[in-house]
Amino acid sequence: MKVILLQDIKSLGKKGEIVEVRDGYARNVLLKKNQGVEATGKNLNDLKLQKANDAKIAQEQLEAAQALKAEIEAEDKKVILKMKTGEGGRTFGSISSKEIAAAVKEQLGYDIDKKKIQMKEPVKSLGMHLIQVRLHTKVTAELKVSVQEA
Repeated sequence: MKVILLQDIKSLGKKGEIVEVRDGYARNVLLKKNQGVEATGKNLNDLKLQKANDAKIAQEQLEAAQALKAEIEAEDKKVILKMKTGEGGRTFGSISSKEIAAAVKEQLGYDIDKKKIQMKEPVKSLGMHLIQVRLHTKVTAELKVSVQEA
């Protein structure tokens, strides 16, 4: 019997795939637990429409991320953060991704999750820094962060 999977099943396949299974397994396990539906003409058409809708949504998200990247990387866009310094310009502490995310929201108005800000290590020096921000799986922007003396 052909079955359309409604969720990922480790031994069979991923959600949305059409798999061939034995009739008893399909009736007693997959259909009863709502893990799959029989691959009838109507269900196959619904699956096709769902995949087309998912593709359209994914494309819209990609375009939105590319537009946000263009805005973030504009020449005049930068985030200014203040940091305490001691003798000889040595800094106290560091600036984390959480502080950068809060400053971006406050100064530029963009709501960026701190987990999407990719830093090898926290910023511990004054000056201009380029920070990678992962907006989408295919789109990464460079945010300009200016660290100044408080």
